[in-house]
Amino acid sequence: MRHGKKFNHLSRTASHRDAMLSNMAISLIMHKRITTTLAKAKALKKFVEPLLTKAKQDTTNARRVVFSHLQNKYAITELFQNISPKIADRPGGYTRIIKTGFRQGDMAPVCFIELVDFDENMAKAQKKTARTRRSRKSAAPAVEAPAAEATPEATEAPAAEAAE
Repeated sequence: MRHGKKFNHLSRTASHRDAMLSNMAISLIMHKRITTTLAKAKALKKFVEPLLTKAKQDTTNARRVVFSHLQNKYAITELFQNISPKIADRPGGYTRIIKTGFRQGDMAPVCFIELVDFDENMAKAQKKTARTRRSRKSAAPAVEAPAAEATPEATEAPAAEAAE
């Protein structure tokens, strides 16, 4: 019976699960986005979000607590120097899970989990669509005017070459 078992054990022993989640958290911190199964991503979210909350205070004790979970000094440095300043004003929800389909071999649901403030592609796409909508309305007359000016210059250049 599974009375009182509130989290997904992922069919692993406790030590294997802890090591796997620690390794996945290190990869997430270093790469800002990783691809994994949906069950592992949900377990990782519960594992890494308290660590990110703890990293908002850059104290010796906070570093020691986070290091006790991750055991990687490069990931700790990345977390406290680059990630924690970006998430300092965010009250929670540091990660995002986006489903991408199913794995070919066993049809397991696959997704990627990423740090919310580090998704440059979505930020660029949002900025690009906003600029495109504005530029279509206002840039149409502006595009025609420079094209008209460019045409006489283009005709003058071959005439000048022919004269020489």
